[in-house]
Amino acid sequence: MNTLEQCEQLVKEVYKHFDASHDFQHIERVRKNALEILETIDNADQEVVELAVLLHDVSDPKYAKDQLKSEETRIIQLLKLPDEKVAHIKEVIKSVSFNGGNEQQPKTIEAEVVRDADRLDAIGAVGIARTFAYGGTRGRKLYDASETPRANMSAEEYRTKDTASVTHFYEKLLLLSAGMITEKGKELATERHSFMELFLQNLRKETGEML
Repeated sequence: MNTLEQCEQLVKEVYKHFDASHDFQHIERVRKNALEILETIDNADQEVVELAVLLHDVSDPKYAKDQLKSEETRIIQLLKLPDEKVAHIKEVIKSVSFNGGNEQQPKTIEAEVVRDADRLDAIGAVGIARTFAYGGTRGRKLYDASETPRANMSAEEYRTKDTASVTHFYEKLLLLSAGMITEKGKELATERHSFMELFLQNLRKETGEML
C-alpha cells in the first residue's frame, strides 16, 4: 500500500462521521478538481496536492470534538513522511479555509491548486446542495429576507452565528469565483457562479422575497 492509499484509508474513517456537506464524496470531488487543475500546471508536487486534499477537513473546527482535534497530526505521523513534506502539506491545508474572509494567502503552487479545487466544490450545483445539507444539520432557516449579510467578520464571528443558508451565499459563496487563483480554477468557477446567480434569481421569484 502506497502513501496515498494509506492516507485515503485512514481519512475515510474520519469523514464517515461528518455530514453530507463534508463527507468523503466531497474529498473525491475536490481531488478530481485538483487533478484537472494540475493538468494545466507544470512542476507542482502531485503527491503533496493529493495528500493535502485528503487531509484538509479531518480537523475542521466545525466538526472537531476532543477526539477529532488531532486527527490531522495523528494521520500524518502514521504516514511517516519527511519533515519537509509534512511542513508543506500543513502549509497547504492552512491556506484552504475561507474563515470569513480572514484567509491565509497561499505560498506555493500546491496551495493555490488545493484552495481553488476546494472552493470549486463550494459553488455551483454541488455548492448549493452542500449549503443546504449543512444548514439542515444545524437547524438553519432556508432563507431569511430580514438578515443583512455580514462583511469584515472575524473568523469566530463567521463560524458561530447561525444565519440562514441563503445568507451564506452572500457572505461567502458568491465571493469565491473572484478569488480563484489558477487559470483553470477561474475558468471552471465562471459557469458555477452563474448557476448560483440563476438559482437565487429563481428563488426570489418563487418566494417573492428580496433575498
